[in-house]
Amino acid sequence: MSASRSPNRSTEREPRGSNRRAYGLVILIVVLAALGFFVSALPAGFIRHFLPPNVAADDLSGSLWHGAAGKFTVAGRDGGAVEWRIYPASLLRLALKLDLHWVHRGFGAAAGAAIDRRGLDLSAVHGGGPIEDLQDLGVARGWRGTAEIAMDQLGTDYARITSARGEIKVSGLSAAQVASSADLGSYVLHLGDDAVDANGAVTGQISDAGGPLRVQGTITISPQLHTGMLSATIQERAEMPESLRKEIENLAQLRGRDREGRIPVDLEFSF
Repeated sequence: MSASRSPNRSTEREPRGSNRRAYGLVILIVVLAALGFFVSALPAGFIRHFLPPNVAADDLSGSLWHGAAGKFTVAGRDGGAVEWRIYPASLLRLALKLDLHWVHRGFGAAAGAAIDRRGLDLSAVHGGGPIEDLQDLGVARGWRGTAEIAMDQLGTDYARITSARGEIKVSGLSAAQVASSADLGSYVLHLGDDAVDANGAVTGQISDAGGPLRVQGTITISPQLHTGMLSATIQERAEMPESLRKEIENLAQLRGRDREGRIPVDLEFSF
């Protein structure tokens, strides 16, 4: 008799477990729906509670879920405008996961973002525009060109850069203070997995992508010190503006050339 009753007990337990899982799923859906409604009802100004200490937002519109800031500042500098769309479920982890669209004059970019008390992580950063429109954010006056950004990852702990991986290309580069604003060509900055050191300094490989100069080297930027160092070799191509050729010849007299005719350059700059 006991052997014949045991299958009945097992078949009775399975529906009960299935019901509990079904109830749990329903409760989770209700919680997420309530959270989504709550987030969509909050005004965009509530986003200020999640911003880093050195970031301020004004001219806010929309809701916390999908809103925009017509103006925000970073350490007192004009940072442009930004639109965001939040994933409400991320609030369950006391963090923000969202999509961002940023514009500063003619320069714009879009990215995915994750924000919590430990820092800000951007992913799939794509965009670009005239580099002269970034003077408020540190680009030296007089430099012109068009930048294209394709960064897989960019992170900060609000005090320093913690990660950077991807590429930045600048085309049609020129500077008022170099060779009478002659076209300097196009260049690519590649940032690998080990681009950021423990102090937040970023080092990338730089190379030309066509133009009057062959360039190979590295560039290191320290956001905390607002300084950078370019260590590279330069070599002329056959066709180049005469004003630039004179600049390169003067540089060769000062620095000399290696066996392959390249000129070593070590240039320190500030921003």
